[in-house]
Amino acid sequence: MHDDLFKRIMARPVNTKLISSNQTIAEWALDVINLLFPEHARSRFGDVAGMAQEACRLKLQLAGMIAATIDNEERRSREIAEAFMDHLAHIYELLLTDTKAIYKGDPAAQSEFEVIRTYPGFYAICFYRIAHLLHSLEVPLIPRILTEHAHSKTGIDIHPAAEIAEYFHIDHGTGIVIGETCTIGRHVKMYQGVTLGALSVRKELSGVKRHPTVEDNVVIYSGATILGGETVIGHDSVIGGNVWLTQSVEPFSAVYHNPVINFRSITEKK
Repeated sequence: MHDDLFKRIMARPVNTKLISSNQTIAEWALDVINLLFPEHARSRFGDVAGMAQEACRLKLQLAGMIAATIDNEERRSREIAEAFMDHLAHIYELLLTDTKAIYKGDPAAQSEFEVIRTYPGFYAICFYRIAHLLHSLEVPLIPRILTEHAHSKTGIDIHPAAEIAEYFHIDHGTGIVIGETCTIGRHVKMYQGVTLGALSVRKELSGVKRHPTVEDNVVIYSGATILGGETVIGHDSVIGGNVWLTQSVEPFSAVYHNPVINFRSITEKK
């Protein structure tokens, strides 16, 4: 009864390469995070040799996953996996700064351990940092799978191509969108519902800077929408909640939405 449907499916030019499942790729990244932050995992490694052995396993697994995305160019995939592992210390240092920023910037955080184990912002940033490195190494598909996994888990959508400096703090986080060509400086703090987006989504703008630049020491409160590739938020500025911005802001600015709010006692007659 479904013959016509199955014929249409078979006629499509489906990619038949044996690419790992999205779940397998996400689990690999989680293993990388658990290697860097044993407190994130259920158990610690017994010694340095055990950690080195795990790193070797992760490198081989990564090489295999990459090979499936670049037409089984095994030599190239091994080189990329090696380069990724060479940069692992840099990822670790970046994530340490993010952990410190979240802990110091949130009065509710009791410890960096709590940040690592419980904060969705840290989880999303971990996946972004790993995905961004793979993207910079020109790995196709896998970086996007990783950030979309984090998006599905946390509601935080960070494109792997975005450039985000150290000490990045996401507080709460649900609904945050950070577009492909965003540039974010050091010590930036961002609350839930923030959008760093494009003024236009026309396909011909692919490859053009479409998303904002946020300079150092900026705080962006919940619900703010900042759009456009020429929009620059100057350093040491504060962007208030529900602000809509499509133009640049000078350094040391405070930008806020000023709604009219009326109060009335519910005991009053209408």
